Amino acid sequence: MKNNQSLSPTHLAGYMGANNLPGEILELDVPTPTVEAAAAAVGCEPDQIVKSLLFFVRDEPVLAITSGPAHIERRAIAAHYQVGRKKVKLADPQTVLEETGFGVGAMPPFGHTSPLPTLIDQRVLDKEQVYAGGGSDQTLLRIAPQTILAATLGTVLDLLSYNPQNPGNQPD
Repeated sequence: MKNNQSLSPTHLAGYMGANNLPGEILELDVPTPTVEAAAAAVGCEPDQIVKSLLFFVRDEPVLAITSGPAHIERRAIAAHYQVGRKKVKLADPQTVLEETGFGVGAMPPFGHTSPLPTLIDQRVLDKEQVYAGGGSDQTLLRIAPQTILAATLGTVLDLLSYNPQNPGNQPD
């Protein structure tokens, strides 16, 4: 267990300032726990919302970033790390808070309690501007995807499909 204290949008803003990362934390009047709610709150398409999900690969934390309502294919992460799919597990909400300092639905792509290896779906970089978790359930971070890539030193790959010939939903 790393951390029991929740970080805030203030922490995120400080991290961005200290690391010279351009972007804007937006204070909203409504909670944004889902991609759809976040998109409605800022008036954008769901695929402009970026979600950061914490996985464990061989018991080590890995952050996976994708856009919109897309479903991350665990086999793509497993193939990247050359492990079986069962070695890739989605972290539960308590573990996310302990590992990153942020709650599920509020977690930004960076500024965690310690840096995390990061995988970024290639489609995220197709956008000029995206909205990510802003540190609380009523804040979003407006930012350029290239800034996320630079801040996380992320690895860009296709996180949505395991078999490029069949990118649809594949059963586990």
